[in-house]
Amino acid sequence: MLEAQRHSLILDLLDEQQVVTVRELTGVLNASEATIRRDLNKLDELGALVKVHGGAESRRKSVSLLRPHLKGSAFLVNMEKHAGQKRAIASRAVELCEDGDAIIINGGSSTYMMTEFLTRRHLNILTNSVPLALELLNTSENRVSLPGGELYRKQNIVLSAFDDDIIDHYHGTMMFMGTPGIGQFGVMESDPLIVRAELKLMKQADKLVVLADSSKINVRSNLIACPLSNVDILITDSGIRQHDKTLFEQAGIQVIVV
Repeated sequence: MLEAQRHSLILDLLDEQQVVTVRELTGVLNASEATIRRDLNKLDELGALVKVHGGAESRRKSVSLLRPHLKGSAFLVNMEKHAGQKRAIASRAVELCEDGDAIIINGGSSTYMMTEFLTRRHLNILTNSVPLALELLNTSENRVSLPGGELYRKQNIVLSAFDDDIIDHYHGTMMFMGTPGIGQFGVMESDPLIVRAELKLMKQADKLVVLADSSKINVRSNLIACPLSNVDILITDSGIRQHDKTLFEQAGIQVIVV
């Protein structure tokens, strides 16, 4: 991850929590303590934060000045985790599409990996992923639509709090989405606003395809986006255990292992 990207994420986290520790930042950003301390020193010199013993404090104390944030991991951090498995999963996901199809792609690091394999396709794509939309705009002939709403930089997605938007007028043969976890209780998510947006998108698609590398299997979160009965296809990697694969298949899900 580039230094500027780490700095942006550190400041975003401070907006959420007001105070962060070096130990916390090493885990969130997957960086060494030495790197984090250099980042904090530079941001302190720039006047962007206040460096304190063991961490940093935000300079912005007024709640009214803080940007809204979503719970969950940062897009840039997730991009670096299990990248090889995610790329293979994304490639298989794109193989499910036929040129001319209308599809929906929910924002996330796993679904973003589909971009590479969509560049030579001709599809109608509705997505709330800002980086995916921008990449396809510059590298492909796909028709790309973004729903209206507010930009959330940490997750790099667009979400709307309003009911009447372009989503209601779009129909897709498939919706592709990632997840923090999937197991017997269903597809997990981290923030109520994300769940609301995903449910709205799901209603507009004939089939739901979940992209989840094996590290996400049986991982629980605080919210359930949808039960397993809503999932048509799960694409994962060879790290999935047989009894978990059987559980999903018994729930009526087609499990594709790459």
